[in-house]
Amino acid sequence: MKNLIAGFTAGLAIGLVAATAALVSSPLTASAVGVTPQARGASATTAKVVLDNARVRVRDVTFPPGVTGMHTHELPHVGIVIQGGTLVFKYPDGKSETMNLEVGGVGFREAHVTHEPVNPGSSPVRVIEVELK
Repeated sequence: MKNLIAGFTAGLAIGLVAATAALVSSPLTASAVGVTPQARGASATTAKVVLDNARVRVRDVTFPPGVTGMHTHELPHVGIVIQGGTLVFKYPDGKSETMNLEVGGVGFREAHVTHEPVNPGSSPVRVIEVELK
């Protein structure tokens, strides 16, 4: 009986380690959802794929306050603002663009855009991105 309990406990421990490793490297990382990260920022943007088919990939993206890191969008996309606020987009050439995003607002970006979003506010900004394949 002690061997059975010891085996169960070892299996449980190994399972917890494997599950933790899977969560840490989950498929919600930017590169797995069509965004190529180039640097890690102080704040982690969360992106959850809510639909993925042959024509579109839809992501629910939250930008917490702070810098989220430089990245490149591999696909053109339409963004629909769910939770508004201000985002400052910094570009590799040193230029920046400030956008005041209102709830229900819509925008479009071409493919291969590289930028670093910064949320200067105190509340998260949430956008639904519809990437066109």
